[in-house]
Amino acid sequence: MTDTNLIGRRAALCSLAAFAALGIGAAGRPAFAASLDDLRKQGTVGERFDGLAVARDGGAKKVVKDVNAKRSKIYQREAKKTGADVTSVGKIYAKQIMKKAPSGTWFLNEKGKWVQK
Repeated sequence: MTDTNLIGRRAALCSLAAFAALGIGAAGRPAFAASLDDLRKQGTVGERFDGLAVARDGGAKKVVKDVNAKRSKIYQREAKKTGADVTSVGKIYAKQIMKKAPSGTWFLNEKGKWVQK
């Protein structure tokens, strides 16, 4: 990969990170976010290092499925726009999700260990 391509890709990923911060902020929250925050506060739903939610309780599977379907579409769209792979996009969003998530939210890191915010 040439230096120009690498710089362009990095710039695109930085732009994506900024977009992620805006898209997850309180003003831009989708309708499901309030119930998702409640579930995260209760520990029923956790977040993974790759930007996807995890049902920590069987009763939250439907919410997690819906959230992950929406997130996956966003990640795929952003990957296509930036030329990055979907996994990298999800990881960028995961960092923003971690920053914005309420206290008490559980996060599953890349080593498979749950940590609480």
